[in-house]
Order: sequence, then structure tokens, then C-alpha cells
Amino acid sequence: MRDIGHFIGGKHVAGTSGRTADVLQPMDGTVQGKVALANAEEMRAAVEVAKAAQPAWAATNPQRRARVFMKFLDLVHAEYDSLAELLAREHGKTIPDAKGDIQRGLEVVEFCIGAPHLMKGEFTDGAGPGIDVYSMRQALGVVAGITPFNFPAMIPLWKIAPALAVGNAYILKPSERDPGVPMRIAELFIEAGLPAGILNVVNGDKEAVDAILDDPDVKAIGFVGSTPIAHYIYSRGCANGKRVQCFGGAKNHMIIMPDADMDQAVDALIGAGYGSAGERCMAVSVAVPVGKQTADRLIEALVPRVESLKVGPSTDPSADFGPLVTQQALDRVKGYVDLGIEEGANLLVDGRDFKLQGYENGYYMGGCLFDNVTPDMRIYKEEIFGPVLSVVRADNYEDALRLPSEHEYGNGVAIFTRDGDAARDFASRVQVGMVGINVPIPVPIAYYTFGGWKGSGFGDLNQHGTDAFRFYTKTKTVTSRWPSGVKDGAEFVIPTMG
Repeated sequence: MRDIGHFIGGKHVAGTSGRTADVLQPMDGTVQGKVALANAEEMRAAVEVAKAAQPAWAATNPQRRARVFMKFLDLVHAEYDSLAELLAREHGKTIPDAKGDIQRGLEVVEFCIGAPHLMKGEFTDGAGPGIDVYSMRQALGVVAGITPFNFPAMIPLWKIAPALAVGNAYILKPSERDPGVPMRIAELFIEAGLPAGILNVVNGDKEAVDAILDDPDVKAIGFVGSTPIAHYIYSRGCANGKRVQCFGGAKNHMIIMPDADMDQAVDALIGAGYGSAGERCMAVSVAVPVGKQTADRLIEALVPRVESLKVGPSTDPSADFGPLVTQQALDRVKGYVDLGIEEGANLLVDGRDFKLQGYENGYYMGGCLFDNVTPDMRIYKEEIFGPVLSVVRADNYEDALRLPSEHEYGNGVAIFTRDGDAARDFASRVQVGMVGINVPIPVPIAYYTFGGWKGSGFGDLNQHGTDAFRFYTKTKTVTSRWPSGVKDGAEFVIPTMG
């Protein structure tokens, strides 16, 4: 049984609040450990440590900071397998999927090695008589991230890497459900040469979150999770004068045009809809075939594929996906399937009663497939976050385009077609933040930015890419004139460059 505290000032610190939560192993329901849940006083102690350490780190030149990232990458690659196994055991996703989780985080770390270039400001020589103007980017100070259970490596690294690269100190409040990998990431950064106090991991629940939101020394907050909590964090953080970016829920559609390669489309739906048991903010949860013939062909191909999905423990290399993260999550997803039946959708594949011999206490569910789902149903409107795919039939292209554009969420969308004109029109007109063309999960590569629209995103700037460097820095602009260019006498009009 592991006792997991916090990581503050470069070392492990035991919790003092007296409150803990169980860290479960979803594949068999056993308790792996206890994680401390911080109170406001513990969070404040971490902020003070970060605040004291940050000025020296910000004064370190960006190339030297980048070298820490290079060493960190080497250290992670040296224990890739053990990190993936730890992640899989705490989250429930398969080990190959866990490796993908880690890799997508490392790609942002790799991008942030370019911080010396990305932090460069602008310079104008001779903007006016004897006047030069230049700008510089400077760190904010202490910043924080509140990250979800479903990507315990990727999303913390998306937040941590750019924040540290530009000279901030960081407070990470990861999900209390799977804290092992975030704690190990902090240890590896210290081994890589990061000064103590620059990266701190404080485990906790709402009390720790509220302490971050209300602390005057925390200048910026990044969050990924459900839309109601994203809205809460964004509203309270902004009210306290902080810079805040929050990413919420999703209902990602995949449009299948009549000319689409059906085999390719079905493969894409199976992987994007059921991978990681559907516990992805970029999972495809709605398939939209255009025209009756397309819909009938899609259903004919999908049903046997969903029925043959292999659900297994996280350690089974042949499993398509593993268990859900908790019993509560399993019950919630099953409840949505019950609701879909009540609402009149046709349940073609029912995975609610799936049991795995030898793992009867694990949180398993087979794939579920609904047909004839309509936009007025709750199973269409709300994020299910499980291995459930809904087919919403569209009569024509315009109806298909309208569905994701008018949905409350606007995270990701995809279209499968051989028609370049249709794809180009769709990418231009659809009201969603990330678009895939014959790509089912359009997560941008590390040097572009990740972010949804409408109820999926709050704030002006997205995650990773150049937006992250803007979010975690403030711009200072300097107008400079030296004595040889100064005129005699006072000037009482606004300065101009004429």
C-alpha cells in the first residue's frame, strides 16, 4: 500500500490535513494506495516555496533552461515502460495507450526546447528621431495547473513545459485518482537539473482547487476537465484577477459522406470512439452518415466490429481497451445507456453486462452502439465519456454540417470524404475549434495549438504551441531615447514618431 503525499521544494512531503483518498487499480478494483488531500494551508506553503524559487529561475537564460528539458527527455525515455505501466494501473487504459499518453506530452516538451527562439521580442531601430522601440516577454511568476484523470502524463506536460520554459514556477494539482505519474514527472525534472521549488505537485480535491483560485500569488491557471467545473474555475479565477484558460467537455462528431472509404471510416470510428474506453475529450462519440444508403452501410459494418471489441485488463497487450476509471464512472455510463433506450434510440450493441473472468471487481463495460439518435435526446446533448457511440442520420450535407455547428460543445470534429471541395467547405464553415479531414482525432501537433470553441473552451489562448508561450508570459514594451537625441524644453503634447 503506497502513501502518496505531495512534492514541494524538490522533495516528498507528507500530507498534514488528515484527509486522504483511495488510489484504485481499475482493472481489478483493488486499492493501490492512499493519496493525501491538501488543505489551503498546505497549498499556501507550496506557493510560498515556488514564489521564493522563481526569480532565480527566471534569471537563468532560456538556453540553460532548455537544457533541463533535454535531460528530462532522456530520463523519461529511460523508464518509458515503467511509467506506462504505472499510468495504466492507476488509470485503467492499456499500456500501449499509456505510452501514447506519455509520448504526446513529450512532444510538447520537445517543442519547448525552442524557448530561446519563441521568447524573442521585437525591435525597431529608429522608430522616431533617435528613438528605438523594443519588446520583451517575461515570466508571470507562480502559475498553476489543474489537470484531469484521463491523461495523467500528457496534459500535465502540456501545462508544465511551456510554463517552466519561459521562467515561471509551477504548482500542479493533478487528479487524485491517478497521481503516480505526475509525482514521478516532478522527480524526473529535479533529476534533470530543475531547481527545487520550481515544480511542485500538490494533491487534493476542491479545497486545494479553491486555494489555488484564491491565492493572490498565483498569476495564471490552466484547467482541463468537465464544462461545469471549467466554467466555475474560469469565473472564480478571473474574478480574482488571474489569467485563466479552461477546457471543458466535448461531443465530437464524425461526418461520413457517401463517397467516403467505408472501411477507413469504420476503422476510424472504432479506434476514436472506443479507444481508452471512450474516456478522451477528443473521442468521437457521434457518427453522422449522410444519406440513408450511407447510414445503412455504416451500421452493417459497425455492428460486428463493436461486438468483436476485446475488453481486457490494462496489462493485456491484445486488449482494445480496458476498464473505466472508477465504479462511479461505470455506473454513470451505464445510466446513459439506460437513458438512451428510454429516449427511443435503438441500442444495436449492448455492452452493459460485460464481465471479465478473474477481474469481476474491475470497472469493465463492453462497447455500446446506438442508431437513430436524434438531436433532442440527452445522450446526444451530453458528454457520456464512455465506450458509447451514437449514430445520428443526416439527410444531406447541410444537415450534417449543422449538427456539430449548433451543438453546445465545439471541441473536435471530423469529416471522411474523397471530395476535396466538400472537405474544404466543411473545414471553413463548421463551428468547431479542431477539424480533421479523414483524420478521426484531430489533436494538433505540438507546434500548433489545441483548443475547442463554445462550451468546450474558456479563455483567449489555447494549449501548447505559440499560444502557450503567450499565455505564460507578459509583454513589456520599451521606448528608448538617449541624450544626444533629446530636444531642449518641455513637451506638452502626446509624443509622436514624426
